[in-house]
Amino acid sequence: MSEQYGSRRMYFPQYRRGRPGIPIFDGTILDHARKLGIAIEAECGGQGTCGKCVVRVERGAEALSPPTAVENSFDLAEGERLACQARIVAPTDLYVYVVGSGDYTILSDTVRHELELDPAVRVADGRVVWTGAEQERDLGPYEGRLYGMAIDVGTTTVVCQVLDLEGGEALATVARRNPQSAFGDDVISRIDYTLRHEDGLEQMQKTVVSCVNEMLEEFAERDGIDAERIYEIVAVGNPTMRNLFFGLEVESLGVIPFEPPSKEAINTEAAALGLHVNQRANAYGPALIGGHAGADCLADIIAARMHRAEKPCLIIDIGTNGEVAIGNAEGIMTASCAAGGAYEGATVGSGIGAIAGAISNVAIHDGQVTWETIGNQPPVGVCGSGLIDLLAELLRAGIMSPKAKLSEDFHLTDSIRLTQQDVYQLITAKAGLRTDQDLLIEYYGIEPEDIDTIYLAGAFGNYINVENAIAIGLLPDLPDRVAKIGNAALAGAAEMLLSRTVRREAEQCAVGIEHVKPNELEDDFALLVAGNMYFSGALTEQGQRA
Repeated sequence: MSEQYGSRRMYFPQYRRGRPGIPIFDGTILDHARKLGIAIEAECGGQGTCGKCVVRVERGAEALSPPTAVENSFDLAEGERLACQARIVAPTDLYVYVVGSGDYTILSDTVRHELELDPAVRVADGRVVWTGAEQERDLGPYEGRLYGMAIDVGTTTVVCQVLDLEGGEALATVARRNPQSAFGDDVISRIDYTLRHEDGLEQMQKTVVSCVNEMLEEFAERDGIDAERIYEIVAVGNPTMRNLFFGLEVESLGVIPFEPPSKEAINTEAAALGLHVNQRANAYGPALIGGHAGADCLADIIAARMHRAEKPCLIIDIGTNGEVAIGNAEGIMTASCAAGGAYEGATVGSGIGAIAGAISNVAIHDGQVTWETIGNQPPVGVCGSGLIDLLAELLRAGIMSPKAKLSEDFHLTDSIRLTQQDVYQLITAKAGLRTDQDLLIEYYGIEPEDIDTIYLAGAFGNYINVENAIAIGLLPDLPDRVAKIGNAALAGAAEMLLSRTVRREAEQCAVGIEHVKPNELEDDFALLVAGNMYFSGALTEQGQRA
């Protein structure tokens, strides 16, 4: 900290970790938030191009540099600044509120299977013992409870679930926005940050672990769960998110051929990660598949029982990084694509995550638009399910052409609108995901009609209107075969926590999965994506094909 600022601090009263404040230094508001691990949406990584990192300075605005030309180009209200542009220039305490922040809706619903409980943690002669493949560790005396925690470390959200290792029940679930979003909304931005800053990897790891520790405090206060009784963690995520959680290098994931340095499963002590659970607890990171298909995709496959299925199945997990898997017990193939976060609120002007106030359902009847928001709160933006509804409804109403053209911006409210640029972001994201689906089906040697079940995994897949998703071409036209399986990544992590048999199956399965990269295999991949961008098969308002 520069001495010129003395003991002055910046406070973020919305957040527990922000209430004690942080000593101010020569940097932006975004720099201060990052050091505290507070999530300020900055999909451009703080370059000043997205305009999403809006904050309201309640007190101390005189300590900041004047608004920049970049800030003046955005429609900011009085008292609002862009966190990446507002820089400390004078010694004054500041009180800063993040605009548009909110708790994400929790998708605790998951597919559940009957399991024979066989966790790696058990009680033996009054002691808690963890048993791995080649080792055994004493974790201390048994004190009446054995808990474990499954974590889905997503690019946008982090979801934690505490389970009873003796009974198998899920006891409590908490979800938060991944505070690493302050470093950029996608994995490439975060990889780049670790390369450009000497302590970047350490900062990323501490940021997400701090988020988990806050959730542990919430478990204790809300549910009475003693974190000292948590003896094992199973954390899944795409290769970048899993490795950042465990503090492992991610450099190779940002350069050709975009592969992780190692695909093997991880076992380490929770204390080494900074987790506030039992300090002898084990932290397990399931194996990676390859490329950007990670432990979360593996967990999806385990939860859907694809690796045991007789008939071919398809799994689609739509997020900032979309994953597709196809196969059965005879073999599995996967592919991943960067959806760019368009359906998670990023890259779309009025897009927002699934927080209270997000428009989640949209309908247009006789030219009149109606919508519903999460929690029946005043609208603050449109989340992914609402964006799919909106595209489909605009098509049916003839407001958007099959070539994805709007004659003018479409307003849902005075301040919430869909622009032509937004439409372009959405159709590009859906085209990439649909192209991967089509090519995986082709590579697997079957026709779409041969697919027995299409599993939609993740919060986004759980809430979308399937008919509308088919109408815009995001999913194959097989509505009767679609099954929503909720947060399958979390479900798979929980099963690996509760059963060593499932854990071994997962590790064996990961080795045999073929990960393909259609963008490298197909010379005309860009043309294939372009062919999936538009809506030649979309339904019109009269129910006829356009």
